Amino acid sequence: MIRKSSEIRQKEIKSAVLTIIHREGLKRVSTKNIAKEIGLSEGSIFRHFDSKKDIILSIMDDVIMDLVGNLKKISLETTSPEKRLFKYLCQTISYLIKHKGITILLFSEASYENDEDLILKLNYIFKNQKLYVGNIVLDGMNSGQWDKTIDVKDFVSLYMGIPITLNIEMVLSRESFQSDNFCNRMYNLILKILTKG
Repeated sequence: MIRKSSEIRQKEIKSAVLTIIHREGLKRVSTKNIAKEIGLSEGSIFRHFDSKKDIILSIMDDVIMDLVGNLKKISLETTSPEKRLFKYLCQTISYLIKHKGITILLFSEASYENDEDLILKLNYIFKNQKLYVGNIVLDGMNSGQWDKTIDVKDFVSLYMGIPITLNIEMVLSRESFQSDNFCNRMYNLILKILTKG
């Protein structure tokens, strides 16, 4: 049997954490259950991560690189604000659907553990998502496409509820959640809010 690299094992471990959260809830995340999910011994988990906290921090680093990094690129594109906003929203939604349980993990662990490292990373993820979507909205307002009387901070707060609601719906409905057209429906709703009366 070919031995898997540490990088592959780390990805498997992080994926197992998200699978367990989505399927059974955060309380079922333990090194024992993670090991069982991927067919390793519990001790093997500690060859790749020092602690459960290190696994969570690594997942947060992935979110920063894979989601927040891509959202920043989208916000800086030179396409129209409408196209960027649609792409931004759909990128977020597709990431959350692919990584079921991520939002609940991030918010629950950071707040429950009250751990400064987790809170700092969560704050970075949250603030930057708000900043980038806010910049897209400002571009649309400054170009005259969207209503300038809308408070950008309030709009961004409302927008940030979409990914959280999506994740809660996925957890509550388990496998019956229908993600088809979710991005289009939310985008059309957002446009109605932003478009001049």
